[in-house]
Order: sequence, then C-alpha cells, then structure tokens
Amino acid sequence: MRRLLRSRAALATLVVCLAAGTAFAQRFGGGRNRRPALDVQVQGNTPYDGRFVFVRLRYSGGFGGGFGRRGGGPLWAHDYPAGEVHFTKILEELSLLRVRTDGSNILSLDDPELFNYPVAYMAEPGGWQVSPVEAESFRKYLLKGGFAIFDDFRGYDWDNLQYQMRVVLPEAQWIELTGTEPVFHSFFEISNPQDLVPPYNQELAPSYWGIYEDNDPKKRLMAVANVNNDLSEYWEFSGTGVFFVDLSNEAYKFGVNYVMYALTH
Repeated sequence: MRRLLRSRAALATLVVCLAAGTAFAQRFGGGRNRRPALDVQVQGNTPYDGRFVFVRLRYSGGFGGGFGRRGGGPLWAHDYPAGEVHFTKILEELSLLRVRTDGSNILSLDDPELFNYPVAYMAEPGGWQVSPVEAESFRKYLLKGGFAIFDDFRGYDWDNLQYQMRVVLPEAQWIELTGTEPVFHSFFEISNPQDLVPPYNQELAPSYWGIYEDNDPKKRLMAVANVNNDLSEYWEFSGTGVFFVDLSNEAYKFGVNYVMYALTH
C-alpha cells in the first residue's frame, strides 16, 4: 500500500507540476528570459491563520546577480514568486497539510512574526550579511524548533553562508548529508540526494549539508543547505519546457521532504 501511495504521489507531482507551470507561463508570457517584474510591495504578506505558509527570508544588501541578472532585484528574491507558488500547490496536492496557496510571506530574520512559521527559506546566501540583532533572533528561532532551508548558491557563496551561520550559532558545525538521514525519508525515499538534481547552469557537484542540535546527528536537524544547486529554479520553471519534467519532480521531492521533516521533528 505504501508503495502504491508513493506511486500516486509521484504521478500527482507530475500532473500538478505541469498544470502550475503552464498557468504561470500563460499568465506572465512564459520563457526563461521573460519574468514578471519583481515588486515585493505589491505581493504583500498573508495574515497568519494557522495554515502552512511558505516564508522567504529577506536580508539587506546583496543586489545584482541572481534575480538581478534579469531584473535588478535583491538576491534573496531569486525565483520569487513563481518558485513558492508552484511548490505550495505541489505540497497541497501531495499531503494532508492545510497549505496557503494564494500567497506567501517575506520576513526579516528579526521579525517576531517569523516564530509563527516552522519553515523558512533563504535564496542566494552568498549576499547575506547578518546583523547582531538578526543573529540573536534567528538563533532563537532555530533553537525553538524552526527549520531553515538555504538554496540557490554555489561554491564561493558557501563560504559566506558558513561564516554568517557561525555568527548565528557559534558552536554549530555543518555536517554533510549522505542520504541515510531521516530528512531524506520523511515522505519520498531519497537515497542518493547528490545524484538526483544536477546544478542547472554549472559543472560543480551538488552536495547537501545540515546543522543539528548540539551537533548531534541523532538529534533534530535545524538547517539544510543545498550547496552548488538551486532547487527553486526547477520549481519556478516547472511545466515551461526549460527543464526536463523529471528534474523538476526530483527537485519538488526535496522540498516536500524538508517541510515534512520540519513539521514532524
């Protein structure tokens, strides 16, 4: 029965992936080089009502590159809003979670509102420079049960992410994840994470790293880093023909597993 459910889940992923991507392409013209203009003020945040909401972390500075390659926006906004729009539709379709699919939130690391949401996503952490106030608040968030996903960055950005997280959690150590960890088996079975989703525009080998409570792999995973990869890029362009459908589906599996793990640990 479990295998049957997983097969149905995989099929549903494909169907919703295509539908969501096609709808986005029809609305905004489609094509990788034709993105909607970024206007985070217009998008706005959704009020808290108990449902799962995709939260994107905002940080100061870090303009150019990333989203800025095609629009001049901040690095933290790369793949916004299509990445989270598509992902939340997938999450709603595959799970019994009450998911907010008509909006998402953008929050600063020191925003008290962040504590209402168990999962937070940061894009392009190579441009992140954490302030003392943000570090203290983000530390409390992670230690109280929050889960952070760092995505869309490559080798040289990895150095900065490690540096900034030493400010947030001075004693924390990044541990490479191999595929045996519970996070890769919380919903889908992902036994070889480094082999499933190749970097979309580079030859660097992807890897996955985590921070555990007390640096103990037997305890709760508090943060995960998709090094040399960009899962949300696959989410953003799913169904548009930019990437093969199977790659988009594999990228969705990681996101679903991250959320399911965060909500159950």
